[in-house]
Amino acid sequence: MKNLKIILVLLVIGLGFDIQAQELDVNLQIRPRFEYRNGYKSLLPEGQEGTSQISQRSRLNFNYKQDELTVKLTLQNTRTWGDVATTALNDKNGVAVFEAWAQYNLTEKWSARMGRQVLSYDNQRIMGEMDWAQQGQSHDALMVSFHPKNHQLDMGIAYNSTAENNVQTQYTVNSYKAMQYAWYHTTVSDLGISFLVLNTGYEYANPDAKLLVDYKQTFGTYLTYKTKKIDTNLSLYGQTGKSNDLQVSAYNAAINFGYNITDSFKAGLGYEFLSGKDTNDGSKVIKSFNPIFGTNHAFNGYMDYFYVGNHLNNVGLQDAFLKLNYNVNKWQFALIPHVFLAAADVVTPLNEKLDSYLGTEIDATFGYTFKKEIVVTGGYSQMFGSKTMEFIKTGDAGHTNNWAWLMISVNPRIFNWKK
Repeated sequence: MKNLKIILVLLVIGLGFDIQAQELDVNLQIRPRFEYRNGYKSLLPEGQEGTSQISQRSRLNFNYKQDELTVKLTLQNTRTWGDVATTALNDKNGVAVFEAWAQYNLTEKWSARMGRQVLSYDNQRIMGEMDWAQQGQSHDALMVSFHPKNHQLDMGIAYNSTAENNVQTQYTVNSYKAMQYAWYHTTVSDLGISFLVLNTGYEYANPDAKLLVDYKQTFGTYLTYKTKKIDTNLSLYGQTGKSNDLQVSAYNAAINFGYNITDSFKAGLGYEFLSGKDTNDGSKVIKSFNPIFGTNHAFNGYMDYFYVGNHLNNVGLQDAFLKLNYNVNKWQFALIPHVFLAAADVVTPLNEKLDSYLGTEIDATFGYTFKKEIVVTGGYSQMFGSKTMEFIKTGDAGHTNNWAWLMISVNPRIFNWKK
C-alpha cells in the first residue's frame, strides 16, 4: 500500500507541471461471498448433495479527470478460495481489465466514450452491469451521448473479433459479433419515460461453411411513476429478426407497484411475463424472450432458476411476487415470495399436458452498514418446486432445495488528489 501511494504521488507530480483542473481518485474493492448451494439454479438431482464455496472479487479503480477528459481503468481478479495451491506461481484467472475507457465532453450537451465500459440502463432488465456476478459485465464499445436539460440520448456501437486476423475468421467467443443501440430518457413531472432499441448480430457458419451474421432486434419502453408514497414501473419489450437462420418473435411485459407505508416500511406487488414456446411446438420460430444483457439475478428469484445462463429457448415464465422491505438505522431487511408459472404449454412426449405451475420461491435478505466502507449482506432462499418444474429442469422437487449466502464488501478510498 505504501509503495502504491508513492507511485501515485510521483504520477500526480509529473502530471501537474503543465495541465490544470485535474483530479485523481483511486479506490479498492474486496468482496468475498460464501454460498451454500443445495438446489441452486436447478432442482437437486436425487442422490446428490449440496455444496459450499467462497468466491471473491478484488477490484482496483482509477478515475482521472482533466478538464473535458475523463478516464477510468478498473483491474479485477475473480477467484474461488482454494482454486490454486498456497504455493502456486500463477493465479488461475489472473488480473483482467473490467473497464478501460476515455470520455471527452465535446460540449455541455455532447460527450463521447470509447473502450471497455459498462452499459447499464433503466432497471437493467435488458442492459445491465450484472454486479452480483463477481466478474460483472462490460462491453468494448463506442458510445456517444446527447444530454440537454431533462433529456438523454445514448447511442452505441460495437464490433468484435477474436484477434488481429489477416483473413476472415469466425468469431467463436460466446458473444455478439456486432451491436448497435440507442436509448432515450426524459421525465415529465413524476413520470419517467425511456425507449430502447438494441440490434445484436451473431455470427455463424452455414452448411456451406460461409460465415453469416444474423441480427436480432430488441426494442421497447420502460416507464416509472414516483411520488413520496408511490413507486411504480411498467415495461414492455419485443424481439424480432433472426438468430442462427431462425426467425425470432418474442415479447416481455412487467409491472411493479410499490407503496411507502412508513418511512421505514415499503410493500410492493409485481408481475412479469416472458414469452415462451410450447414444448410440442414443432415450428422453427424462436418464441422465447431473451433478456440478453440484463442483470437477471435481480429478477425472477435469487436462486437463479430462470435466465441466469439458463432457461433460454424454453417455455418462458410468469412471475407473480410480493416485496416487503424494512429499513431501520443501519439495517435493511427484505422478504420476497415468488409464484412461478410457465408462459407456454408444457406437454410431455406422451402428449400429457402438465400444469403450468412451476413452483414457489421464498427469498429473505438482510444488509448491515458496518461503516461507510464496509457493508455486510446475506440471505436465505428456498424453492418449492412442482412436477412440472421437474420436467422442465430435471432434479427432485421433493428434495429440500435451498440456498444461503453471506457477503462482505469492503470499499476503501485509498488515494484522492485534486488540483
